Amino acid sequence: MDNNSSKSIILIGAGIMSTTLGTFLKNLEPGWNIKMFERLDVSGNESSHETNNAGTGHAALCELNYTVEQQDGSIDIEKAKTINEQFEISKQFWSYLVKSKHINNPKEFIRPLPHISFVMGAGNVDFLKRRYEALAPHPMFQDLEYTEDNSVIKNWIPLMMNGRNSEESVAASKIDDGTDVNFGELTRKMARSIDGHKNASIHYRHEVQDFRQLEDGKWEVKVHNIKESKIEYHAADYIFIGAGGHAIPLLQKTGIPESKHLGGFPISGAFLVCNNPEVVGRHNAKVYGKEPYGTPPMTVPHLDRRYIQGQESLLFGPFAAIGPKFLKYGSNMDMFKSIKPDNMLTLVSAGIKNMPLVKYSIQQVMMRKSDRMAELRKFVPDAKDEDWDIHIAGKRVQVIKDSEEHGKGFIQFGTEVVSSEDNTVIALLGESPGASVSVSVALEVFKQSFPEYRETWETKLKEMIPSYGQSLIENSKLLYEIREMTAKELELK
Repeated sequence: MDNNSSKSIILIGAGIMSTTLGTFLKNLEPGWNIKMFERLDVSGNESSHETNNAGTGHAALCELNYTVEQQDGSIDIEKAKTINEQFEISKQFWSYLVKSKHINNPKEFIRPLPHISFVMGAGNVDFLKRRYEALAPHPMFQDLEYTEDNSVIKNWIPLMMNGRNSEESVAASKIDDGTDVNFGELTRKMARSIDGHKNASIHYRHEVQDFRQLEDGKWEVKVHNIKESKIEYHAADYIFIGAGGHAIPLLQKTGIPESKHLGGFPISGAFLVCNNPEVVGRHNAKVYGKEPYGTPPMTVPHLDRRYIQGQESLLFGPFAAIGPKFLKYGSNMDMFKSIKPDNMLTLVSAGIKNMPLVKYSIQQVMMRKSDRMAELRKFVPDAKDEDWDIHIAGKRVQVIKDSEEHGKGFIQFGTEVVSSEDNTVIALLGESPGASVSVSVALEVFKQSFPEYRETWETKLKEMIPSYGQSLIENSKLLYEIREMTAKELELK
């Protein structure tokens, strides 16, 4: 392939993933033609929208599911280190965009906010203490604090300690360098930057319907122009499917072998939201608890301070619900249309293997507001019904696939990149911590699907991400330098 030739890429979906990849490419290859198609009339209006997620800058500072207890009682912190490094990489890229004036006003999309882990019960207290002892010696987590002292915890999270039984066994860990991220605003800022480039364009109210690979290897994409009620055809060298929950059905339409034996399990999210200033003012942190025994990581309860378009609120959840839509603004036929002869056995196997998850989701569907308030009161004992409203958030589609390690019907938690053998089709599947690690995902896409450009792009990538090619896990001096730089550029201190 001629590295100097101008290429074209079609990005499907205008969420955090596509806008991140598009922003990268706009800087790496200004001569490439970039087209982005979005079925809605604005960017970042599905899972990326700030009211459709908790806005946690996932850095493994408080999320207990990233530090897994092993059979021998030890705490494995390897995933926590990886997630933390990936978020540091994201902050570097965002810092570059601010410094180079591709986007402005970082406080509109990222703010400092303490991240706290809070547990109840002797067994969970013991776990949190061992987690702290495993994390604290590592430079990434050296500022982590731990306490079982009720008076200290009350100082950290007064809203959660008022009205609590003083005899209850509780513990908490805290780190002040956490963040609240408005991924919707970040997405919109990057989308405006892409759309203002001479070789890039975003087409709203355009829905991708089908694909056909041409004899020369390029792809012809069938697009429904919703605004003008007509069908259009666009050709490109590369296709990136970053369409959130709809990525699986679109990937299936490409017909590539990698799209076989894949399915999706759609889960709606719901939160309790408080806008009462008096209540909101008593909680200034993101506080994550321990998921109920036998439930998946997505069930981790958390109480979050949020900053959205100048308004401060609290959010508690998540509460799961099952439904057939793959997108919040999708169709009730989404899940059924995704069932194919090649993935039917995969889906059935997943259902049989994951009956506890299905049962849990059904129980969540049946919950009334009073049931949700009862869960909230485990975190906020004196919570009043009139201060909290139910908000239906975005869709998450868990990837179901066949795995050599786990067999048929394995449910994948997290984010996964799937690409064709010829690297012309790339799809991003899965969910959290996707938005927080979107920059690392883009780098994985480049490594996996654009290997011939690696040397050409290396200098520019190091300019955008100073730690590129180096380990922040191993190099503590570089880690501290990077954190200092990004804190300054993103106005976090």
